[in-house]
Amino acid sequence: MRTAASLRLALAALALAGPALAETFYRHAEEPIGTVEQIYDGNLLPDEAVATFRNIHRLFPTRSIPASASPRALEPSGLKLGPLDLTVDGKSYDLDDVIALDSITGLIVLKDGKLVTEIYQRGNGPDTRWMSMSLAKSVTSTLIGAAIRDGAISGEDALVTDYVPALKGSAYDGVTVGQILAMTSGVQWDETYTDPASDRRALLAAQIAQEPGGLMKVMAALPRAAEPGAVHTYSTGETQVAGEIVIGATGKTLSDYLAENIWQPYGMEAEAKWWLDSPEGHEIGGSGLSATLRDFARFGQFFLDGGMIDGQPVLPEGWTDRAGLPITLNDGSTADYGLMWWPAWTEQSVAHKAYAAVGIQGQNIYIDPAERVVIAMTAAQPEPLGKEPVDPMAFFDAVVNAIGK
Repeated sequence: MRTAASLRLALAALALAGPALAETFYRHAEEPIGTVEQIYDGNLLPDEAVATFRNIHRLFPTRSIPASASPRALEPSGLKLGPLDLTVDGKSYDLDDVIALDSITGLIVLKDGKLVTEIYQRGNGPDTRWMSMSLAKSVTSTLIGAAIRDGAISGEDALVTDYVPALKGSAYDGVTVGQILAMTSGVQWDETYTDPASDRRALLAAQIAQEPGGLMKVMAALPRAAEPGAVHTYSTGETQVAGEIVIGATGKTLSDYLAENIWQPYGMEAEAKWWLDSPEGHEIGGSGLSATLRDFARFGQFFLDGGMIDGQPVLPEGWTDRAGLPITLNDGSTADYGLMWWPAWTEQSVAHKAYAAVGIQGQNIYIDPAERVVIAMTAAQPEPLGKEPVDPMAFFDAVVNAIGK
């Protein structure tokens, strides 16, 4: 078994060896892993989950997103993370408790863009890529924003079928890009991860089949359940449609468009990988982006910075202000979802207008605009949902309050 010192020496040697070797070497590459069905069924033992979540690029064909030639430094902050003041349902927790109970494998806290703390567990390190399940949705929606800013998409009122011809004649006729972002298309959907008969598992089956265009065949066959804009229905399939909109509008893959507009210009330090629907096919818009914790944190900082890179806007004006706010439905009521980001739900975080990118089994990018804090977290929870003994939003509140204490 490698010691921490020997691992540091190996990583240093790797850095000196040059970029060609760095792109091929991955120290977790030989670990035995589970299957994608076991992920969604919640049927992995703890060590199996850890190995699988940091090797999801082995489950499907992927496309690489190259690292930046000029990585953005994560400068250390003069502020440290003090003891947590965290009580949930009458029980008090410290940092060690939450890391253990919520199966956290990595935690980064940035304040004003500077690194307050960086923690890794279960053999992970700065070089470890980790899965993003629904966290990837927030990346895909951001690429729609970039394509609107570029003029490739005419605006949120544009029709989905203008960019995704495979959906013409389906329940997506008349649905707008904005309604896709808000998941208010009115198209019927069952997101139950663990139900083999659900729409979510039908989409996964199409992904496993690896047939070009197979996922859009699933989406095109869905019936209408409500008028567009009338109800919010959380749908991973809707994010696949979002990815197809970007591809159809820009003529580029999601990976290339992300690399050109954000990953490389913002200075991400490591190569990322993104699942494909078929060999050399289209990216899975709602999951399967595998990246390091540091780069997930940088993505959060990019968003906190208003979607600006070196003073130049990448996203439409006001996009990052709206992305984490509840959406408004046709009747004037609201739903607790943003532009594929989740509005915060605790008293403090709501007051701070905080929001998060969230993935099953414990991935989060949390953004607190009021305190200028970004928290990136990965975890290896045993079930897709419902196995976080400590509410992550309450934990994030406590972390924000502990900075500098």
